[in-house]
Amino acid sequence: MKRNLFVSIAIGTLLSACQPEKPLTTGVIEGKVKKETVSVTAKVTGRITKLLVSEGDVVHKGQPIASIDIPEAEAKLLQAQGAYTSAKAQYQMARNGATTNERKQANAAATAANDQYALAEKSFTRIKNMYRDSLISAQQYDEMLTKYQSAKAQQTGTLAKRDEVDGNVRAERIQMAYGDMLRAEGALKEVQSALREKVIVAAQDMTIESISLHEGELAPAGYAVATGYATGRTYLRFTVGEKQIGTFVKGNIYAVKLPYGNKTVNAKLLTIKELGSYASRTSSYPTYELGEATYELKLMPVNPADQAALLTNQTVMLSAN
Repeated sequence: MKRNLFVSIAIGTLLSACQPEKPLTTGVIEGKVKKETVSVTAKVTGRITKLLVSEGDVVHKGQPIASIDIPEAEAKLLQAQGAYTSAKAQYQMARNGATTNERKQANAAATAANDQYALAEKSFTRIKNMYRDSLISAQQYDEMLTKYQSAKAQQTGTLAKRDEVDGNVRAERIQMAYGDMLRAEGALKEVQSALREKVIVAAQDMTIESISLHEGELAPAGYAVATGYATGRTYLRFTVGEKQIGTFVKGNIYAVKLPYGNKTVNAKLLTIKELGSYASRTSSYPTYELGEATYELKLMPVNPADQAALLTNQTVMLSAN
């Protein structure tokens, strides 16, 4: 009798173990909590001198994250300042024209050139008469002619220089000087902009999750010094088949359950996006069963406190009924 009872219990236990396991819930879709990742990067290459935050800190937009040292930019700043000062002076000189002393020098040079030409002209007249009377050789006449022509050319050039000093500066020269000044000013502002990047700031409100570089390490331009999650950008993502997609309406509020926290969060459906063909469920027997496209639901918790409390990759459940 006892043996038969034992066999009955064993058979019952075996049969119950062979039965398929019942799902925990029916008509419920499993999803995950996702937060938008933000990277804090250095715009220029430099060495980190001080970290101003720690992992887990909540920072706001514009708050300093770290400071870096850029010695090359400081040296370039001096060069750019010198080039801009020189170009600006050249532009002002082109606009103002010649100074009083420069005008005096030009007038004095013109007077000297006139005197030299007058002397050369008188001397050439005498030599020419003497050559006509055959009192001097042709060689002496040619030498005097050359001196006379040289004095004439020097007078012409000196008078032209004086007229240029007395007159207005060419518009093209002023424009050229102005362009040089703008180019130097642009180089100066570029260096000043690089120096302002010595303090790395948060691009938006965020929670620091990880710090990649520490004090004394080199931060290359574009490399993430710290990464974190944007505040107020927590999403709940679910994958839904075509059979269930008609249950959901964009803009509606849905109750999302946290299975391991026994808590319910109200979330608004933001988007319904079709996934690629790789996610579609194709049927091996299309005559008897249709294929099914797959969609992704993107919801956002309505309460900001719920967004802050949710953790990345946390499991959430959404009813499809």
